Amino acid sequence: MSSKVHLGHTARKRFGQNFLTDINIIDSIVGAISPDNDHVMVEIGPGLGALTEPVAEGIEKLTVVELDRDLVERLHNHTVLKDKLEIHQGDALQFDFNQLIKPGKKLKVFGNLPYNISTPLMFHLFTFAESIETMHFMLQKEVVLRLSASPGTKAYGRLTVMAQYYCQVVPVIEVPPESFAPPPKVDSAVVRLIPYEIKPWPCDDTEVLRKLCAQAFSMRRKTLRNNLKSLINDDDFKQLGIDATLRPEQISVEQYVNMANLLCRR
Repeated sequence: MSSKVHLGHTARKRFGQNFLTDINIIDSIVGAISPDNDHVMVEIGPGLGALTEPVAEGIEKLTVVELDRDLVERLHNHTVLKDKLEIHQGDALQFDFNQLIKPGKKLKVFGNLPYNISTPLMFHLFTFAESIETMHFMLQKEVVLRLSASPGTKAYGRLTVMAQYYCQVVPVIEVPPESFAPPPKVDSAVVRLIPYEIKPWPCDDTEVLRKLCAQAFSMRRKTLRNNLKSLINDDDFKQLGIDATLRPEQISVEQYVNMANLLCRR
């Protein structure tokens, strides 16, 4: 039986809180994050500090963004952590991560993300991708499958295209429900996102790409021609060498970028 961390805080449903308690899993995740003083280490939603404590152990400073005031209070009074933490109380979805950058230091971001904010938070973080070295997130396993999906699979969608546009996606470790208190009803997994220094398929305007993907995947069972008819005509598809009768999940990230760039250059 794996050893557990003792908690002493009641998980709050509205924040989607499930606290990680399995020491072996925690060690594996901290190893993947690989904390150091050459980056600004940033934790989103430290909760009760299951990752915060072991990450902070080997470094001088750890920045945390936490919404729950009770947990912020706890961190402020934490015997071991209080001198090492720079605490920002607030909503990570609204947070300006650029304010954390130090000269010559990129961010290493990590967190155990509640399901209800994981997708919008990743979209938010992608806008800071140039300032981020790596991101490690604990997510529902199905979200990790979506992030790392290949074209033509059921998991492939809007999140896949945007994540793989900005980052190399590497699944790291699967985490069973019994590693948490309370145990969630779903399996979890940790993913590593490594923002590209130089994007393989640069897009003129990522906002156009985002809207294009949202429209393309709005009706997954319909063809690309059907879903994008207000934006792209048959001549455009022909010019791009894209088969308009395919469904949105059959189109590669590169092809989505090519469509977005066509729209940008009109």
